[in-house]
Amino acid sequence: MTSKILDEVLERVQAWPEGRQDDAAKVLIEMERQDAGSISLTDSPVREVERRLAKPDQRFTSLDEARKRMAHRHA
Repeated sequence: MTSKILDEVLERVQAWPEGRQDDAAKVLIEMERQDAGSISLTDSPVREVERRLAKPDQRFTSLDEARKRMAHRHA
């Protein structure tokens, strides 16, 4: 999207009722907040996560499995 398109949309938004303009502003503020706090991974960590998901380390157990084992011991 170019700034020209954004300018055109904002010009139309200014003709909306005040409450609707407030809604539009809230959406843009939320988008801005999400961008400021987002975490992005480079290709290398993404590949590592995919590798670990595809072939989990059998020395470790999942949280659900650990809970099942503990419940069984205390039953």
